Amino acid sequence: MNFKKNIFLILVGLLTLFSNLSAEIILPKIIGHNMVLQRLKTVPIWGTATPGEKVVVEFGGQHKETIAGDSGKWEVKLNPMAASEMPREMVISGTNTIRLKNILVGEVWLCSGQSNMEYAMRKNSKIQGTVKGKKPLEDDLLTANNSNIRIFLVRRKYMSPDSTHGGWDVASGTALKDFSAVGYFYGKELYQKLHIPIGMISSAVPGSRIEPWIEASRMEVSPKLKNGKVLDPLKDDNGDPGKFYITMIKPLIPFTIRGFLWYQGESNCFLNENIRYAYKLKTLIESWRSDWKNETMPFYFVQIAPYGYSISRDVRPHTPEILPEFWEAQTLTLTLPNTGMITITDLVDSIVDIHPAYKWEVGKRLSLLALNKIYGFKDIICSGPTYKGMKIKGSKIEVTFTNTGSGLTSRNGKPIEGFSIAGSDGKFVEAKAEMIGNKVIISSPEVNKPLQVRFSWYESGNSNFMNAEGLPAVPFRSDNPWEKIF
Repeated sequence: MNFKKNIFLILVGLLTLFSNLSAEIILPKIIGHNMVLQRLKTVPIWGTATPGEKVVVEFGGQHKETIAGDSGKWEVKLNPMAASEMPREMVISGTNTIRLKNILVGEVWLCSGQSNMEYAMRKNSKIQGTVKGKKPLEDDLLTANNSNIRIFLVRRKYMSPDSTHGGWDVASGTALKDFSAVGYFYGKELYQKLHIPIGMISSAVPGSRIEPWIEASRMEVSPKLKNGKVLDPLKDDNGDPGKFYITMIKPLIPFTIRGFLWYQGESNCFLNENIRYAYKLKTLIESWRSDWKNETMPFYFVQIAPYGYSISRDVRPHTPEILPEFWEAQTLTLTLPNTGMITITDLVDSIVDIHPAYKWEVGKRLSLLALNKIYGFKDIICSGPTYKGMKIKGSKIEVTFTNTGSGLTSRNGKPIEGFSIAGSDGKFVEAKAEMIGNKVIISSPEVNKPLQVRFSWYESGNSNFMNAEGLPAVPFRSDNPWEKIF
């Protein structure tokens, strides 16, 4: 009996040995047909094979060789390449040969977050009409036919280690319907300006907090306040740290990308977070940059939209200031290099809809950041009026702004709204606002000696104050307790 058992074990061992000896090259799912490779940067190509196996990668006249390590992992790095709309083939050979077709070289971006980033094109295509003067949506599900825009949709449990190549699609038809509307319209705007291939990767989960997108080991950070007080570590907030990072971000590393787009926060706002969220977003930005070995990689995000948190059905009580405080927390991260934020207070029809439509305008505004800050279009205004400073002048406050563009204006031609001021009692009252050049003069007969000013400091947040380029002013308070905390 023991003899038969030993023979069986030997046969199993031999089968395993021969299986390992004949193992084929396997690629991560992000490397496949129709992909876009990042231009002007080193591009890693990697996968697994038999330990000790020679692997050759050929693309665009480049010939790279390597030997798979003891664990079977291998990687080569293609030299930086110029943008190219010419579809080319990549050949990866070893025990087996893989031919990846229809590959372009251009700009690649990763977009992530929760439901407003995941919000699919099939939903957006049903929207009719206009939003406060914005151009109505062209139904791109029917008209999209640009083969130079490619998309890759990361699904939950999609990026398993044994996935074979494939997954990229041309952004049109059936492939486009489930893709992020914000991501697609961002890519479309870039292509219209740059005229080079664009690759968009979407990795987003509805309802997700920020914690699952951060590697758990990075959550040891403890927020520090201005007064020197140290708060509990971020890891104490639970939220399944690393859950989506492991399955939906890590498998993408080190695929070369230009930068990140982020649209998330509603789930954390429901937790009444402010400074803790600022530290979490800072941690996410810095950790993702570290993963991609680029500490200055662009990171652009959306300031979440107005919503009635104080009137929503939730187990936690919320005040009307919970959302403005969250906006403030998002704004704090702009002190980090190569970050940018868009404001969308004007893109809301109802504060009881946490999924405002008009994602094409969100994608466009994100593209303005990239075009201005990365791609050399310095004449493009990429933000609405942003608080710079204030001076007390008698019974009035003079407020100055950056990002005034061609000038300050009112969206509907009426006096600008949304400002309030307070004196020594700290009680804020609605104030009159008068535009004089690129300054706004604030006053109220109820406050003779004003000390502080606020703008759009309420959860409906829909003021008519903007610049001439049509971008809304960013909510603020001059009595910000977290200013320059990072």
